[in-house]
Amino acid sequence: MAKTKIAFFCTACGHESPKWMGKCPSCGEWNTLVEELVQKSSGTKDLIDDLVHRDSGRKKTFPQLLQDIVPGQNSRSDTRDGELNRVLGGGLVSGSLVLIGGQPGIGKSTLLLQLAMRYGKTVLYVSGEESEEQIQMRAQRITGDGSQCFIYTETDLTEILSQALKMKPALIIIDSIQTVGNGNIESAPGSITQIRECTAQFQKFAKETNIPVVLIGHITKEGGLAGPKVLEHIVDVVLQFEGDQNNIYRVLRTTKNRFGSTDELAIYSMDAGGLREILNPSEMLISQSDEDLSGTAVACAVEGLRPLLLETQALVTPTVYGTPQRSATGYDARRLSMILAVLEKRCGLPFGSRDVFLNLVGGIKISDPAIDLAVVIALISSLQDISIGKNICFAAEIGLTGEIRGVPRIEQRVQEAARLGFDTMYISKYSPTIKVPGIHVKLISKLEDIFQEIFG
Repeated sequence: MAKTKIAFFCTACGHESPKWMGKCPSCGEWNTLVEELVQKSSGTKDLIDDLVHRDSGRKKTFPQLLQDIVPGQNSRSDTRDGELNRVLGGGLVSGSLVLIGGQPGIGKSTLLLQLAMRYGKTVLYVSGEESEEQIQMRAQRITGDGSQCFIYTETDLTEILSQALKMKPALIIIDSIQTVGNGNIESAPGSITQIRECTAQFQKFAKETNIPVVLIGHITKEGGLAGPKVLEHIVDVVLQFEGDQNNIYRVLRTTKNRFGSTDELAIYSMDAGGLREILNPSEMLISQSDEDLSGTAVACAVEGLRPLLLETQALVTPTVYGTPQRSATGYDARRLSMILAVLEKRCGLPFGSRDVFLNLVGGIKISDPAIDLAVVIALISSLQDISIGKNICFAAEIGLTGEIRGVPRIEQRVQEAARLGFDTMYISKYSPTIKVPGIHVKLISKLEDIFQEIFG
């Protein structure tokens, strides 16, 4: 008979401890150890390992010299979704394990059901949260063939792997990893032990059968993926689905990718027919107002290989209370405080006695420092109540000494601005010389220079 015991696992690093401690001895995090019921059984892993090895025809591996390794042909498959291909680095890699996380109701299941219906190959969609009827009702409003999509409602890991080995699909989707459990482990599905063991078995299955597996993961109230931190280390790709449920736009970011860049960004629009790709996000991120209003400026950012033109909006008002308020939506609040300090020091502007609110149109979050200059212009425009032309855009970083610093891929930014009809663009004097037909590029070196040129 298998023995059971109580153990404590760290939610940050997965460290196992026989007793509770306030501080994890492995990673040093505080209050991260949680209690789990553990079963010591020699057959816990052997049962699933034998199942996979027997049916998949596992071959023995031997050490090889690096130069003797032959790269696989056609290792990526098209998902029939241009935005998803972008964040994956060009498509799904054979034998990869992909994890998609996001808030409840953000559209994770809808996105992967669309993928299953449009993939063009046999797909096994495993759901532990919804019935077949619920999934079929959602599929009715999604455009796609779906003739090769198989729905399987199961939460037992052994049964899922058995069916997958019998079918040998081109893709497996698990919705969600928190509902899957191994019957040989006493802990409930969704516990740290179950998530770690089930994810490890899916990884082994994907590598040995060369079938890509996509997992849906829940997130905690702090915004991190539920389960041990080792979960993100096991998988090959981690995608984060972001968005406001009051906004129709959804953003899919790459936070980890062993097969491509981690700077890519995909934008979708949620409508009655599911998630629709936004092919030109710049038009979405610029407001359509016909009037020239103070407190707005257009910046050109780059996410991955994609240039984005977005509008920054600022509101500067006299402080009612003793301490000025600082609020930023889609922009780093600490960087906003730094920029306000630079403006007060270098330009003598009285932001210390003003409430400042900053917003990036479209509900998108951008970390590219190239939008610093547009933030500065929007802040000064609101403070002075002077509007600037809607045909001007900006791309430069602000230093602590007030210098205008250059940013990478400036030619790509200028070309995107010219394509969208802007006729003037301010960049750093230290950027490479750029000549693009249809747009006048102005070079500046100091914050005081652009303040005098635009606001007099």
